[in-house]
Amino acid sequence: MNRIIVLLLVLLAWTPVHAQLSSDEALAVQYFQTGEFEKAAVIYEKLFNRTKNAGHYDPYFICLLKTKQYDEAEALAKKLLKSNPGNYTYAVDIGRVFQERGEQEKSTEWFNKLIRDMPANEFAIKDLAITFYRAEGYDFSIKALLNGRKILNDENAFSYDLLSLYRYRKDKPMLVQEYLSLLERNPEVLRQAQNVLANILEDKSDYDMLKTALLRRLQKDAQNIAYTEFLTWQYIQQKEFDMALRQTLALDRRLKEDGSRVFELSRLLLSNHAYDQVVESLNYLITKGSDGKYYIPAKIDLLNTKSKQLTSDKFSRPELAALESDYISLLQEFGRSSGTSFAILQLANLQAFYLQKPQDAAENLSEMIELPGIPPLILAQAKLELGDIYILTGEVWEAALLYGQVEKQFSNDTYGQEAKYKSAKLSYFQGDYAWSKAQLDVLKSSTSQLIANDALNLSLLISDNLQNETDTAALKKYSYADLLIFKNQPDRALILLDSLNILYPGNSLADDILMAKSKVYLKKNEIDKAVTQLYEIVEKHSSELWGDDAIFVLADLYENKLSQPAKALELYQKIITDFPGSLYVIEARKRFRLLRGDKLG
Repeated sequence: MNRIIVLLLVLLAWTPVHAQLSSDEALAVQYFQTGEFEKAAVIYEKLFNRTKNAGHYDPYFICLLKTKQYDEAEALAKKLLKSNPGNYTYAVDIGRVFQERGEQEKSTEWFNKLIRDMPANEFAIKDLAITFYRAEGYDFSIKALLNGRKILNDENAFSYDLLSLYRYRKDKPMLVQEYLSLLERNPEVLRQAQNVLANILEDKSDYDMLKTALLRRLQKDAQNIAYTEFLTWQYIQQKEFDMALRQTLALDRRLKEDGSRVFELSRLLLSNHAYDQVVESLNYLITKGSDGKYYIPAKIDLLNTKSKQLTSDKFSRPELAALESDYISLLQEFGRSSGTSFAILQLANLQAFYLQKPQDAAENLSEMIELPGIPPLILAQAKLELGDIYILTGEVWEAALLYGQVEKQFSNDTYGQEAKYKSAKLSYFQGDYAWSKAQLDVLKSSTSQLIANDALNLSLLISDNLQNETDTAALKKYSYADLLIFKNQPDRALILLDSLNILYPGNSLADDILMAKSKVYLKKNEIDKAVTQLYEIVEKHSSELWGDDAIFVLADLYENKLSQPAKALELYQKIITDFPGSLYVIEARKRFRLLRGDKLG
């Protein structure tokens, strides 16, 4: 009972003191946050003297510095250091007083003495480095860790701490050197090094610095795989794809590997449109023999690559004929089945749209549709492709029938919506604009944003050009030119497009004609002519249907074809600011940030 009474008396005596402390502390914090450091200093001094709480020391010391009470701050830090000789907080704070007082040499000398006098103790060295870091003495923090390596006689100590500091300071040369030293004993850190440097290195000179550092390391340690992989990555960042492939092939041969890294690189090269290097890498894999792990995938990818290369650049008929022979050879080697359906589809497209062999293409697809075991989605692709080919041959009813089958079978799927769009475009080609527009208006709410946008554009094209007889007559000619583009007859399409303004002066298709011509020139790989058409849209018709499309296509060309990232950046910015509702805004913002060097994700 007596013990309970004593406890109650203690609690009663302590409660007012605690309440007073809480009240004073809250007021001190308020003054500190509002920059009233003189008032805060008075309260923090009282709190610290009463409690000796380290939590009150830091704000009290800062208040003394802010109010230029340097002598008081120095005396406080020295007094506490004397009673706590191993505490680096007070030791560093003495140097901070010298700094604030303007005694820079004295401060530097003091900090250097702390670094020189560090004990051979990893935790003490780290403690001093962290204390410097908290006091924003980043260079001294780095110096402490580097000197710590000498004291401990361990050149590998504190690697991750130094990496963090170099990264924070954006000290690119030291960051590179530290990563290379770490890679020497820990190859697993390569991916981290690549991710970090991708966000730190900014221009060619930065990457050249990395390349020089890597080549020097490789001279001393030619067998280091991590260095070779890092050098390959550096070449890829600089789009030196030939050098990247050379390094990868040499490494595959030296290690007698199965081609995994070569195959992986080939996919990366393909995404960067480095077709020549892709072909070389895949041919290398094929020469490993039919028993090789990547023999079949390499043969498949080689055909895909050649197809992309020939159909996206200027091509000759002998080259296309050779590609056709390659497809036929592959089908003869592996047979016609669901496993080779991709080759049949691509062969048919090549024959129909580039070799003017629509009958051969239709025969290949018709046979494929009858093959057993073809997955429904592949069948849908085949029917849509066959429908397109029937348009080439003028068998429009057959085309409409196939589109209808796919639309019915996949009514709630992207393939069904694509079939409906193709059907609507077929009506547009035939001049049945009312029926075409009715189908397109349904597709405006398509789950596929691309189809919805295409449907909206074509619907607006039709409605905007049926206002009078002249515009309607011009639209009929224009839709026929569009059909010629679809049939891959670009020269005939250009002649017809150029005649429209002569035959129908003042028609409402000016921006549509420019956009159509730009697509034709792009298909012919005449980039400069395409750019001219697109700029005319931007300058004269930016508020009309194709305004944002023209700007985005221009930006893409400057980024990926013309190697002018500054112009691409400017045009992506224009889409973001001038066309906030555009379909391209999200992609434009992403590309803008990448070109500017922002860290994404």
